[in-house]
Amino acid sequence: MCALPPARPPVRLLHLEDSEPDHALVMAQLQRAGLRTRARRVETRHGFERALDEPWDLVLSDYHLPGFTGLEALALLRDAAPTLPFILVSGQIGEDMAVEAMRNGADDYLLKNNLARLVPAIEHAIAAHEARRARAAADRELAASRQRLSELAQHLQTSVEAERHAIAREIHDDVGGSLTALKFELDWIRRHAGQALVQQRAASALETLTAAIEASQRIMQNLRPTILEQGLVAALQWLTSRFERRTGVACELRTNLERQGGPPPLPAGVPLVAYRTAQEALTNVGKHARASRVAVDLSLTGSVLSLEISDNGRGMCSADLAKAHSFGIRGLHERASTVGGWIDLSSGAGGTSLILSVPLDEFASTEFDQGENAGFGDDHGWTTY
Repeated sequence: MCALPPARPPVRLLHLEDSEPDHALVMAQLQRAGLRTRARRVETRHGFERALDEPWDLVLSDYHLPGFTGLEALALLRDAAPTLPFILVSGQIGEDMAVEAMRNGADDYLLKNNLARLVPAIEHAIAAHEARRARAAADRELAASRQRLSELAQHLQTSVEAERHAIAREIHDDVGGSLTALKFELDWIRRHAGQALVQQRAASALETLTAAIEASQRIMQNLRPTILEQGLVAALQWLTSRFERRTGVACELRTNLERQGGPPPLPAGVPLVAYRTAQEALTNVGKHARASRVAVDLSLTGSVLSLEISDNGRGMCSADLAKAHSFGIRGLHERASTVGGWIDLSSGAGGTSLILSVPLDEFASTEFDQGENAGFGDDHGWTTY
């Protein structure tokens, strides 16, 4: 035998009605249509407000009530239960009032002399309410999922930086130290070798070893930019000059952070995020842009730190941004979010511009706002490197 579907629970109905006969008429209409209800009638504002403390599936309301109106009842309901269905059932309601009620959040309105539509209206209102609840729950779950993903991304960014730091330290302590010691040994052999051929081979090995030491230093700098200890401006100056030497592309750094005797103190994490953003952007320019000129603009306007990297290259199309395995831009967005910032990217035939914006309001002290930061709010007085 097929199992019978579970019985639908009765509709919990709150009826705001001052006429007992009209209430009985509504209940009879619901009973004839086969709709099971658990109803309560209230007729005053006080009784209605008290009843709203209990769980209901639907509110039916007359328009003309003792001391207040159905629109006032709707306003009270929306304060107490913003999504609970509300249907006006009145003997006298003009079209303007009905439109006003619908605009204020009523689900439907009916006339007491025509209740044929009452049950369908109730069922539709309850179904719409359930759909809104389900959608709201799905939105909350989606927001929570996005928050968890954002927290995971931030954790991964932090873990990556910590791992880079550890690797750089091992290269410095172990590899770098061993290579330097080996260089001294080879130089001693070269100086004390009796044969010219041995001296020549030792000198060649020293050149190779010097290149290996320089490579290890370059790798360490990429893994852990110690140049940041000298400040963000100095780090970007070093990064842009190194990019220009390596690629041959003219790269200019401009900033207004040094107009007042030095850059202001930045919150922990912000300099590294800005440096990594510039590093990633310049890497992309070198690989893909085919540019002949790059500008890096670092500015503090009001309480927002902005870093813009713009080029005059071939630009990017939507297909470039949508590549399945292209995580560079996505990674920049996640990295910016770790310090409460965001990335704006625009591209066209004239080149590409990537802007990192980080609001510093929540970190700034009063001394910072009124002292060191004074005068940073305009766009003039760039220092060019």
